[in-house]
Formats: sequence, structure tokens, C-alpha cells
Amino acid sequence: MAYTSREFRATSRQAFAALVDPETYPHWLVGTHRIRDVDGTWPQVGSQFHHVVGIGPVRIADTTEVLDCERDALLRLRVRARPFIAAVVTFRVLGSARSCVVSIEEEPALRTIGNIVRPVMDPAIHVRNHRSLRRLATLLEDATSVCD
Repeated sequence: MAYTSREFRATSRQAFAALVDPETYPHWLVGTHRIRDVDGTWPQVGSQFHHVVGIGPVRIADTTEVLDCERDALLRLRVRARPFIAAVVTFRVLGSARSCVVSIEEEPALRTIGNIVRPVMDPAIHVRNHRSLRRLATLLEDATSVCD
């Protein structure tokens, strides 16, 4: 499992609001290019958003589905970029009135495949998620400074 965390100068509510708003993803989640559609029931369990992801000129349209959601604390998603990638991503948010910590745990959806690719993929996923959290911190901190 690839695990990454970062402290933010934002409340847990502000951080979680960005995590459950798919329209923010192209601004901070490395590899996300565009959100095509969001189910009206989002972020209820089973709801999806439809996106375009990729690296460089390679772009794939696919979906992300909510597996679990606990307000201001946890968001677990099944992410896909077919034909090769399916993963479970868990965001956890812990915080106070002045700051919070956001963590990302990412693992392949199929454990058998995950056990084979994990030694190669986990370091790359860790780096991508570290960059994503850095971009999310900038997004949140810029938004909170406007309101101060």
C-alpha cells in the first residue's frame, strides 16, 4: 500500500470539502485532466464521477465510485483508468480548528495483481500522491488566505 500524509493550514472541514468536490480534482490531483460528469447523489456510497486521466498525450475516460464516506473524516473511492488500473484510495482527515492532516492510502483493487506490481508501483504512487497533497495544500491555503 502506498501511504502519504501532509499537514494543512486549513480546517478538516475545508480539506474534506475539497476531497468530496470532484471539480477540484484537476487542480490538485496529479494525472486528472477533466471531470466529465458527477452523479446527482454524489458523494453517497455507490455514486460516481466520470473523469479523464492520463500522463502526457495518453488520456483515458473512466469513473470513480464512492465506497465509503464519513463526513469531514473519511472518503474511500474505487478509482479506475481502464484497461489496466483499478485501485482503492482512502482519504482520511484529522484536524482542529486551525489545521488538519490529510492522508492517502492507495492499493490495487485486486490483491493478486497488487502483490505482483506493488514493489514497482508503490514508490511511483507515493511520489504522485505526495505531489498531489502539496498541490491540494496550496489550493486550500490560497483559498483560506483570501478569507482571512
